[in-house]
Amino acid sequence: MRPRFYFLILLFLALFFFISRLVSFIQLFFEHSGIALTQQEIAEAHAGTTPDPRPQVIPKIIHQVYHNWHNQSSMPEDWQTLRQTCIKLNEDWEYKLWTDESSREFIATYYPWFLSTYDGYPYPVQRCDTVRYFLLLKYGGIYLDLDNGCLENLEPLLYYPTWTTDGGRGALSNNILGSIPNHPFWELLTNSLIPYNYNYIFPYVTISYASGQWFETAIWQAYHATPRASFHENKGVRIMMDDRPGTDPWIYFTQERGGTWVNWDNRMFLWIGDHLLLLGIGLCSLVGISWWMGTRAVRSWRKRKGNEKGYESLAGGKFKQEDDDV
Repeated sequence: MRPRFYFLILLFLALFFFISRLVSFIQLFFEHSGIALTQQEIAEAHAGTTPDPRPQVIPKIIHQVYHNWHNQSSMPEDWQTLRQTCIKLNEDWEYKLWTDESSREFIATYYPWFLSTYDGYPYPVQRCDTVRYFLLLKYGGIYLDLDNGCLENLEPLLYYPTWTTDGGRGALSNNILGSIPNHPFWELLTNSLIPYNYNYIFPYVTISYASGQWFETAIWQAYHATPRASFHENKGVRIMMDDRPGTDPWIYFTQERGGTWVNWDNRMFLWIGDHLLLLGIGLCSLVGISWWMGTRAVRSWRKRKGNEKGYESLAGGKFKQEDDDV
């Protein structure tokens, strides 16, 4: 009885751990915490009263990061054009373009405890991911990837203490972000980078879950589970940027050519992202089959041991009878 009991306990604990981790992971791709606002709602809130009586809490700074890991002679022309749209539409803003060198110097100066992790990332895009988080923590402002442009002045976005963008399906995005300096969400996120720094074998998973949008989504959910985030004023805002037909229009941003960090496994995981329900059913079936096979193996082992004991008892009785007859 004891071997089976211990085996079932261990099997149950292993399955519980696996299923709980799986559920937590799958939840990253469904409904997210925080306050969802469309770009139209943000524009209407700003235009409702002129001038807008609300305080502008985010500083007028635009951050962009250009790390030239492809060794190009200069920034691609289409990205140059896109960034100029943001500069021209926000002329009274401070604009900061962070290069490989200035990004590393910034980390070394203000966050030296993170420098070895920053230098040790296996994929260059992870340094682009992480430096943006620290920039928002330190300076605040609005961060945009270089494949995003501006359609309007970004002033209406300055009234929300911290926000991210949400494509309406899958994980949150980290391509366009905004915040006040030293917001507790970015404190939690930057402090979580080292604990999440694992090599998950697949490049796409390593990039996404160790520093990218999956990681950002996990910390977003964790932050909103804290008591501090239970107050409305401390909740983060999700600006909706769903590009599917029939969804709310994009008013402030554009999306152009990206994909500079694409690896061999991206297509596979994009397929998985579009078939999460099917994947969930398959994994649950696999867990069920594993449990069934495990219990059958225990029963078979117990039956075999029982037969061996029965044979020994029978044999012992037979020999005893023969001894008595002598």
